[in-house]
Amino acid sequence: MAPARFRRRHCQRMLVMQIGMMGLGRMGGNMVRRLMRAGHECVVHDIDPKSVAALASEGAVGASSMEELVAKLDKPRHIWLMLPAAITGGVVEQLAALMEAGDTIIDGGNSNYRDAVDLAARLAAQQISFVDVGTSGGVHGLERGYCLMIGGPDESVRQLDSVFAALAPSLASGGDDSAPGTAARGYLHCGPSGAGHFVKMVHNGIEYGMMAAYAEGFNILKAANAGKQERSADAETSPLSEPQYYQFDIDVGQVAEVWRHGSVISSWLLDLTADALADDPALSQFGGRVSDSGEGRWTVKAAIDTGVPTPVLSSALYSRFASQGHSVYAEKLLSAMRLAFGGHFEKKG
Repeated sequence: MAPARFRRRHCQRMLVMQIGMMGLGRMGGNMVRRLMRAGHECVVHDIDPKSVAALASEGAVGASSMEELVAKLDKPRHIWLMLPAAITGGVVEQLAALMEAGDTIIDGGNSNYRDAVDLAARLAAQQISFVDVGTSGGVHGLERGYCLMIGGPDESVRQLDSVFAALAPSLASGGDDSAPGTAARGYLHCGPSGAGHFVKMVHNGIEYGMMAAYAEGFNILKAANAGKQERSADAETSPLSEPQYYQFDIDVGQVAEVWRHGSVISSWLLDLTADALADDPALSQFGGRVSDSGEGRWTVKAAIDTGVPTPVLSSALYSRFASQGHSVYAEKLLSAMRLAFGGHFEKKG
């Protein structure tokens, strides 16, 4: 007999499940919508009652508290968290106190893989499974689907297969139904608890590097008309010795667009870049402060721990630190040293 969590009907060859979702922000809310489109029953909770009400109006079952969320789920329960890494561990501990042997907690946020290893070990003592799912897709995942990198016990992951299949990109978006395994369909069981977040961590470290490469390249294109600009002739300004070679007024947005079509560096990330430049060529709504949510740091730390050289990923991470103002003191000290040994006063503007 099929367990209670499985509804005895099929949707696109998948068993339909009941699942709890906690955290209904930019990704969590749309993940619920994608799951409901596939026929899954979602019980939802968030600290913002409006987010719960919005999804309840679309067919989800709302819960006003963590306790109510657990109570409304059939046993064995499956609860998926889409929360900031800083609070995920505490919420997992609170949930675990309300759950029972045989239940499963899924963390789909950008948590540190080390936390997943530790949480899984603690929950195992209560016979509660912990599954970590690195989730990539951002705000476009509702339509495009989510790439899922999964860590956890084999049986727990197997039980959730229909949920992963519903969230992952559809075969129509380029997946290969004839390929062995699930990777070609956009989700992969990478190993035991922690492996999913480890793979997602490296994914985001690579993302930092790719973003930095595009940003730096387009910045060079923007500066291609430097030879037309007035340049101070003083001891504090490096001369542009051959201005005749920098006379190009390049439409950076159009370059982004042409690179999208047949170029070896085309990508979805480039598509998004081209869209941003088409909407606002001067990028006037941005101040240039680039946040880092942790994955780049953890990637570089793992590289150091394992002795793997990552100069590109490390440089991209440090560039983000600089954009946040963390290099200002060092830059002031550089100016102080130049003044001390050479009498060089800072140029203004």
